[in-house]
Amino acid sequence: MNAKLQTPNFKRQMQPPPFPSRANASRLMFGVWSLAFGVFCFAGDRQTQPINLPAVMRLAGAENLDIKIAQQRLAEAEAAHEQALWQFFPYLAPSVGFRRHEGNAQTVEGRIIDINKQSFFVSGSALAQLDLGDAIYRAMVSTRLVAAAQHGAEAQRQESVYQAVSAFFELVRAKAARGVAAESVRIADSYAGELGRAVESGIAFRGDAFRASAQAERNRLVLRQSQEQQRIAAARLAQTLRISPVIELVPEGADPAPMQLGQAAATLDALVAQALAQRPELRQSAAQVAAAGKARDGAKYGPLVPTVRGEYTYGGLGGGTYEDGVGRFADSTDYSIGLWWRVGPGGLFDRGRIHAAEARLETGALEQEKLRDEITRQVVEAHTRMHSLADQIESARKALDAAEQSLKLARQRQQFGVGEVLENIQAEQDLTRARLDYLSTITEHNRVQFLLQRAIGAGRTDHQ
Repeated sequence: MNAKLQTPNFKRQMQPPPFPSRANASRLMFGVWSLAFGVFCFAGDRQTQPINLPAVMRLAGAENLDIKIAQQRLAEAEAAHEQALWQFFPYLAPSVGFRRHEGNAQTVEGRIIDINKQSFFVSGSALAQLDLGDAIYRAMVSTRLVAAAQHGAEAQRQESVYQAVSAFFELVRAKAARGVAAESVRIADSYAGELGRAVESGIAFRGDAFRASAQAERNRLVLRQSQEQQRIAAARLAQTLRISPVIELVPEGADPAPMQLGQAAATLDALVAQALAQRPELRQSAAQVAAAGKARDGAKYGPLVPTVRGEYTYGGLGGGTYEDGVGRFADSTDYSIGLWWRVGPGGLFDRGRIHAAEARLETGALEQEKLRDEITRQVVEAHTRMHSLADQIESARKALDAAEQSLKLARQRQQFGVGEVLENIQAEQDLTRARLDYLSTITEHNRVQFLLQRAIGAGRTDHQ
């Protein structure tokens, strides 16, 4: 889809106003000069950068901090899994030692003797103490937690992309609203100039001219506020994309137009089924429940598997009595292997550990069911809003057409001396309000398109 969103032009084709009187022209030129000077001072030290929707979607998945945090959690889960696997392997323990004894000692036969002796040893040991049942189930748990972290990273990526797209649409709306405000200022200034000339000709009431001037200034105030909102929206989008907020992002293209991403024809049941099948949050929850199930099995059946300990030591040993020094240094080798079971806390018959693991498993299952309900609600809400906003766009468009015709007729009546000032001002206010409503409705409609994409877990869109 083309990133430059197109739309019907809001601006009305109007005849240029007659040249204003000298006094009104001076006030008008002063106001325009003041506004231009303020904008120049405000924008003189900033940079601007055009941006479109595909660029936003690419940047949102590249530099977003929440995505990087999720990736680090995945790395942590993978490291924990690697650590669990290393429990199946022995470890080495090189050692060097010296031992000295003076005074009484007991012989093998039980006699007490007075002897001075010493020994020196250098050895390397390979030891493996494996809580086999715990190691097996811990590896199973860590495998499923890695899968959960992967799905969690994908869920965060989709959420970050949606948040960036939402911020982009808000920037597009703010830019278009600024254009509407500028057009309202032009219309109000034109009408105020006409009234000023009518007052000087003696065919209009001076109070009406002041009323029109007040409306023009109110429109100018709204224009300045819209400039502020556009700049703030640009800064927020830049923050989401990890771009310096000093750079002002400006959306490419004209005002927004309604978008269709392909879900309009899909039934609600089909969208719910799609969401329940591919939302990464549900896959993450399923992996977490599976991990809790393996942890429960480990608490129940892991203690039945014995702990295995094996040790092999090879080195040199020398020594003897004090007079012998450290002589007789020769090879020394030891082997040992053993099996044992643990009974009590952390082992067999530890009912508290089993009950805690079963409670965590049940909690995970309940949270998964709650998540399914939440995802279903999100799909229903986004689907309902999408169709509602499509209808609202049509109503807003008709209201806009009616407001444009109302202002046109009011200006024509004023030219023939039939209309009233308040009628023209009200018609201009209605037109501005209708334009802003139309913009807001289209912006929200486009945002909801992506919200529905997010709700059904669509990892990619036609824009990518």
